[in-house]
Amino acid sequence: MRHKAAVAIVMGSDSDLPVMSEAEKLLGQYGVRYETKILSAHRSPDDVMRFAKRARAKGVKIIIAGAGGAAHLAGVIASHTTIPVIGVPMETKELKGIDSLFSTVQMPSGVPVATVTIGKSGAKNAAILALQILSLQDKRIEKALEGFKKGLAESVRRKNLKR
Repeated sequence: MRHKAAVAIVMGSDSDLPVMSEAEKLLGQYGVRYETKILSAHRSPDDVMRFAKRARAKGVKIIIAGAGGAAHLAGVIASHTTIPVIGVPMETKELKGIDSLFSTVQMPSGVPVATVTIGKSGAKNAAILALQILSLQDKRIEKALEGFKKGLAESVRRKNLKR
């Protein structure tokens, strides 16, 4: 029996894969099943709509969507589902990702997209946010995240002790 993916990672282009793979790595480390798709809000809008409308029935609980430039992917997905959507703005050559950030974060009332920072840090934070949402109903993930947070604090403390 094939297990359902709890998280869908979607990106607008295969050039976004090096960034979005950071989310895949973190989810994998926590044993969370995910699926990865390349869908474009502008080049394959029907596929995006179909994906968003079918995601809940497939067992997806959270969608992480990364896109650059006009970066409408997360918003288009959010307009077609009630599943939480986390947007990851991609860095761009021209505007260093500020364009992507503004496109992802400026959603109209009623179509929320949780937006994280630009690039690899954003992909990591999107995975952590997804894990935190999943931890509301999964004690195993909750305990693992508690250990992760303690590890963050310890790494800061160790730096202070070295001085």
